[in-house]
Amino acid sequence: MEILHIDNESKGLFKAVDNGKEAGRMTYAWAGDKRFIIDHTEVRSEYSGKGVGKQMVLAAVEYARTQNVKILPLCPFAKAVFAKTPEIKDVL
Repeated sequence: MEILHIDNESKGLFKAVDNGKEAGRMTYAWAGDKRFIIDHTEVRSEYSGKGVGKQMVLAAVEYARTQNVKILPLCPFAKAVFAKTPEIKDVL
């Protein structure tokens, strides 16, 4: 599974790709220069329960850490991952 990141300055997404096929995507919007809002996470049904969504959230966390920005998870799925994973709360 490969997680691709696409950012177009005001919005962006993290896309999970498995052997050339999109398994899921997580979208976000920038809220200023130092914070982005995760607004939607979607995983194709055949990848449900395989950790694809969490991989995308973790990719967003790594990006936030390297760019020294914060994340506001409005998406219920992303919010749940943050609630269950204390070691990533530094980017909230």
